[in-house]
Amino acid sequence: MTVVDNGVNVQALLDAREVLKGAPEAAQFTWRATSKWEDGVHSTTKIQNFYGLGQDQQHKAEAVFDADHPEVFAARDQGITPIEYLLVGLASCLTAGVASVAQNRGIQLRSVEAVVEGNHDIRGILGVDSDVRNGYNDIKVTFSIDADASRQDIEALVAQSQKRSAVFDALTNPTDVTVEVA
Repeated sequence: MTVVDNGVNVQALLDAREVLKGAPEAAQFTWRATSKWEDGVHSTTKIQNFYGLGQDQQHKAEAVFDADHPEVFAARDQGITPIEYLLVGLASCLTAGVASVAQNRGIQLRSVEAVVEGNHDIRGILGVDSDVRNGYNDIKVTFSIDADASRQDIEALVAQSQKRSAVFDALTNPTDVTVEVA
């Protein structure tokens, strides 16, 4: 029997799933990001702490993300646009899911690449046409996967990843968002 190692500790995930069945309150997580305006349309967002398993937690290191707009928008292009971060989140979530599902199903991956494209009519955000939405019109994800598996099994990996993806769910289902001034 060949040992499959995609770098995912599936047993730990399965153990966590069993524990959380009996402790649903521990499964309630709050993810946090703190954004600070720099100048123009450039901002810096930091992520360090989150809440989960009934207590405050923190990542090993603080992550810092710069967001800006490209020079074609008369900006300084000191980071990707906020809407591109949605593509980053979707691509990384689906890719992590593919690796996890493959590990669980005993499929050895050699390579996984996701190309994510979002079509966006910017007339909405510029206030040119009130009938044009502000966000993406559509998003397409195309996977190229090299694995010890049939095309059907690879398609099933991607389908299961999509089914379990938090980012895919947040983008394809309405999510309540509240914006307040402190």
